[in-house]
Amino acid sequence: MNNENLLTIAIESAKKAGAEVNKHYKKGDYTSEIKEDNSPVTSADIAANDVIMSELTKLTPHIPIISEEVGALPLEERGKWERYWLLDPIDGTGEFILGSGDFAVNIALVENGWPSIGVIHAPDHNVTYYAQRNVGAFKETEQGVEKIHVEAYDGQRPVKVAVSRRQKLELMGQYLNPEFEFEYVALGSCSLKNALIAEGLADCYLRIGPTGEWDTGASHCILEEAGGSIIDSEFIELSYNERDSLLNPDFLSLGSADIPWKNVIKPHSARRD
Repeated sequence: MNNENLLTIAIESAKKAGAEVNKHYKKGDYTSEIKEDNSPVTSADIAANDVIMSELTKLTPHIPIISEEVGALPLEERGKWERYWLLDPIDGTGEFILGSGDFAVNIALVENGWPSIGVIHAPDHNVTYYAQRNVGAFKETEQGVEKIHVEAYDGQRPVKVAVSRRQKLELMGQYLNPEFEFEYVALGSCSLKNALIAEGLADCYLRIGPTGEWDTGASHCILEEAGGSIIDSEFIELSYNERDSLLNPDFLSLGSADIPWKNVIKPHSARRD
């Protein structure tokens, strides 16, 4: 099965999971609790996970799966995989609970340690972002499908920084060079902020705090195909399925390579658990 077929499967699976999530979201019919890592999880997360796991297991039984909501195998086993699905059934569970609509279903295919397919489906916004390595990045809405790309930079305009709605801007300030002018764009989930950069509506996103590889896999492929990148806070590329832990270090999602990022953003130690 080629990657074009696998992309179609990923898009359809994400949309089916999104429909399941929206049923719970619109009715307010879900329960929630706090996991051991102090992050929230709802019955909608589990329902979406069940939908995706069922679809992918049925359609691609030969490809293993890593999901945020399912315990991962030890590295000595999963490290041998040449490719696997990487899932976040609801990225932005906190936004789901708050009712902002800024949450998404994330599905990535990782091949030889790098995301080769990425799908982000935001069911409440009825928008889907997707990409395939060396093919491009796309945005699908009710109006149709368009190819997307990071915004060009002429050295004159402000640098647009994507932030969380409740993020303290003072925290961002300590990592940004005050010699540059900045604008802030607020949005919910991690993947949707990365998608915002991919379609040229923001230039960067600084993630300070814990995330998992499932939070970045799909948007990493989309952002790269749109002309951007995701690196850790020491300007080193992120890696996938190479460590015992699936937690990411602090990371930077970046748009146009014409922006002098090493002058704009102050490097700092990246946590690696």
